[in-house]
Amino acid sequence: MAASVAPGVLLHNINKQIWILYPKASFHRCAAVRRIGTSASRCKSQPQLKRKSSPQELVGVVGLEIHAQIHSNTKLFSGSQVGFLAPPNSLVSFLDASLPGTLPVLNRRCVEAAVMTGLALNCTINNKSLFDRKHYFYADLPAGYQITQQRQPIAVNGMLTYSHLGGKKRNQVVNKTVQIKQIQLEQDSGKSLHDDQRSQTLIDLNRAGVGLMELVMEPDMSCGEEAAAAVRELQLILQALGTCQGNMSEGQLRVDANVSVHMPGEPLGIRTEVKNINSARYLARAIDYEIQRQIGVLQRGGTVQNETRAFDSKSGQTIPMRDKEGLQDYRFMPEPNLPPLIVYKDNASLPTGVDACQAVVVERIREGLPELPSVTRDRLNEDGLVEYFEAVVRETKREPRNVIGWVTNELLSLLKQKDQSVSQSPVSPSALAELLELQETGHISSSVAKQVFQEMWRSSGKTALQVIQEQDLGLVSDTKEIHNICQRVVDSHPDLVRAIRNGNKKVLNKLMGLVQKETKGRADPVVVRALLEEKTS
Repeated sequence: MAASVAPGVLLHNINKQIWILYPKASFHRCAAVRRIGTSASRCKSQPQLKRKSSPQELVGVVGLEIHAQIHSNTKLFSGSQVGFLAPPNSLVSFLDASLPGTLPVLNRRCVEAAVMTGLALNCTINNKSLFDRKHYFYADLPAGYQITQQRQPIAVNGMLTYSHLGGKKRNQVVNKTVQIKQIQLEQDSGKSLHDDQRSQTLIDLNRAGVGLMELVMEPDMSCGEEAAAAVRELQLILQALGTCQGNMSEGQLRVDANVSVHMPGEPLGIRTEVKNINSARYLARAIDYEIQRQIGVLQRGGTVQNETRAFDSKSGQTIPMRDKEGLQDYRFMPEPNLPPLIVYKDNASLPTGVDACQAVVVERIREGLPELPSVTRDRLNEDGLVEYFEAVVRETKREPRNVIGWVTNELLSLLKQKDQSVSQSPVSPSALAELLELQETGHISSSVAKQVFQEMWRSSGKTALQVIQEQDLGLVSDTKEIHNICQRVVDSHPDLVRAIRNGNKKVLNKLMGLVQKETKGRADPVVVRALLEEKTS
């Protein structure tokens, strides 16, 4: 049973390591698709609200607006550095603070990132795009307006293909496509930090002016799982491109979901917008709750309000923030301090006198596109990665989840370094299985196991046992010797011991590292930790 489910888990972990998500094939009739960790029947129902049966049911309609923070050293229009954990207001230029007399200077890196993202998402790149001012008042928006691209964005008319589990038993891989209306460049705002105890709000402008790509997806999705799958795929693409790091917990990828319900074939219903969701799992939950909430409202004879809502992850519900009945007038106007943004199709289209190194050339960027996740998936499926993994599982008693790490981390990283396929690996599945068994039975530590694997890769044909015996890499069995080494490390680092006794328990890991260095990784980590805890208590 474990072996039949394992390929799906394998590809789940490959996603994190080499930007891979949903494969197109299934193995042993088990769809090898990364599951978003929410309700198993998310596209069908939610337990919070009961639904009445009807001949034709209301269905959800979902569109997304995604703000992706551009991976750049400096901000969109200023030379201020970009950093997540910098002290408050330490990365703020005069322009970011909107002081009089300052003018924006466009960051070429941000433009290239937007073009690259547009190409990867099959967009049309506009040779000419325009900047606009979008006026609204927030305390963390010093200028009172945001520079964006409302009228003519840099990229339009793209599409994103993604996959998720579907079918009655949710065991089929369903491939879907969502249309991308546009990608536009814009500034981020600062952050408002609310102090409820003192009844005050503090402003941090470090994020003000950071470059964003806003990706607007058409309402082509019908439930939370589809939306989460689309975001996951986009996240992998952005990470593969290097245009956005995609760390949602740090706000590098933020999602607004536009949700409505309607009868199939009828006009779309009134939509609500669920703002600033920073997790794919929460996105799925928020959308599914909101769909069921709206269905409940309509079935009770009520009217869905056009409003902005937030998702409360603790209760699993969306809560109202503000209504949109009186639509805000953003007073869009052309940005007077920025000329039209011109990008060139190829070098031949460059006007006389324009430096090719300073211009943004679309074909040059296209030529530099890396391999995208969908292509990598196809290649790995063809290369026999899953077959290799299953062969290792058959020959070892280790849990498939433990084998996955070795295949996705150790094996794939070396294959990538050597530009080789799985079939060219000098370490066979049976040889890797032997190594894992030696680690499992306590003959070697995990760090030594990686050492041995490297040596097996270099010395094709050598078994794990031969390498261990030749280099004397077996675990130190002499408890007294380990005890003495631990004592020496403790005695020679009184400052670390003092820190541990003052409550900083993490410092113990440094002492463990020093012991392992002394023993060349041959000491049992469990024994070492127990001895060090005893000696530093």
